[in-house]
Order: sequence, then C-alpha cells, then structure tokens
Amino acid sequence: MKLLTARLQNTAILLATAALLSPAAHATKTICTALADANTGQTLVKQGNCDERFTPASTFKIAISLMGYDSGFLKDEHAPALPFKEGYSDWGGANWKQPTDPQRWITWSVVWYSQVITQALGEARFRKYLDDLDYGNRDGTGDPVKHDGLTRAWLSSSLKISPVEQLAFLRKIVQRKLPVSAHAMEMTSRLTLIEPHPDGWEIHGKTGSGSPPGPDGKYDATRAYGWFVGWATRGSRTVLFARLDQDDKEEAGAPGIRTRDALLKELPALLTTQ
Repeated sequence: MKLLTARLQNTAILLATAALLSPAAHATKTICTALADANTGQTLVKQGNCDERFTPASTFKIAISLMGYDSGFLKDEHAPALPFKEGYSDWGGANWKQPTDPQRWITWSVVWYSQVITQALGEARFRKYLDDLDYGNRDGTGDPVKHDGLTRAWLSSSLKISPVEQLAFLRKIVQRKLPVSAHAMEMTSRLTLIEPHPDGWEIHGKTGSGSPPGPDGKYDATRAYGWFVGWATRGSRTVLFARLDQDDKEEAGAPGIRTRDALLKELPALLTTQ
C-alpha cells in the first residue's frame, strides 16, 4: 500500500507539473485534488487547499438524493416526474424547462427539482438530515435574514464543505454506513453512474458550479468554482475523489463540467496500480 501511495503521489506531482508548464487552455487554477482509498480511508493524493470549506453547489445533489429517497419523496429513477412551472429556477436554459424525473435531474443538474425536494422535506427535517449525514458545516440557514435555506443554502450561501469532507461523506455512501435507507444509497449510486472507464473503472460522480458572491451579492462568473466529486470502482477496489477548480476570468461552459472532463482525463494515471 505504501508503494502504491507513493506511485499515486508521484503521478499526481508529474501531472500538476505538466499542467503548469503547458500553455493553459483556460485561466483556471486547481484548488484541490484529493483521492482516498474507500476501504481503508487512507489518503492517496492530497494536493492544494483541501481542508478549507467552499460552497458545495450541485455536488449537494448527492445528499439531496439520499434525503429524497429516504423520505419517500423520490421513488425510483423515473418517479416522480414533475413539470416545470413559471417562477422556477431556469438559468440552466431549455434543459431545465422540461418535465424532470430523478435521472434527468442529476444528468442535467436541474436546480428547481432540488428545491422542490427540499421544500417538501421542510426546514426541520432538512436540517436533521444535514446533521445525520454530517455534511460539511451542516448550516442549512441560507442567506442572512432571507430565511431561504430550503432553496439556497447550498448555492454559494451558508452550507459549506471541504474536499476532504466530501471524501469522508462519499466513503459512507460506498460503505453503506449512512443513517438512511439502503434504497436511498442504492438509488443515489445508480443516479450518479457516469460511464464505464476505458480501463475498466466504473465511475460515479457529480459536478458542481458556484462562486463566491460578487460585490453585488450575485454569482461572480470571473471567480467561478468547478467541483467534481465521486468514486471509481474496479473489482474489489474503490477510490474516492474530489477536485475543486476556480476560474480567474470568465470562461465558456459550466465550470463543473470543465473540471469533470479534466479530472476524467487524469484518472487513468492517478488510479494506476503499476
């Protein structure tokens, strides 16, 4: 295990060095790359500022999925299918303005569907789930004075989590050690399945895009965060991962998608056992 850890760390250093020496396609810096063995909890890679807490943005959909299935609001991959209504969050464009079921919710990261689930839970149950899941700082209050925790807490607001805490949370899903139903953990794992990796790794993960509030308190696209968190499994081995990037100027495309694509390219080297 020590040899494997050393190889993973050396690989990560080489990848980071290459990124620094190569012409940057985007003005984006990596805040943290962290990997851990899901069986032992041993840290395999920890580069950058991995202990500071940031907005979870749409990576929090993993937690909302657990809440939704455990409470019974969510049934399976396709129920309930809910219609888009005027006044719902719609900045995601046409893909958000359509009837949405749980699988489509995760695939297109539909914010209003998250908000329907959390509002159905109610404030007391929502906050209890944050405590039970031990999620980040567990602060579901939302923006000061606005009382919007059920719809905003995870969107550049009160709720924050570090990359290291993301790994600890994901490990409990993989090991089925969260105080929610087995159905909730199984369905969440199904929804987050991305694709079989070319090297035989099965990848589960969720992206997230957010930013620290700008001077006007609104989303600041020039400092946007991109998250990608999840786990990769091959045979009896599962590796947890968390990557957090930040732009230093406005870039095209969702930051979380760019972070996901970048990390997926690096994973074969980071996960190698040779």
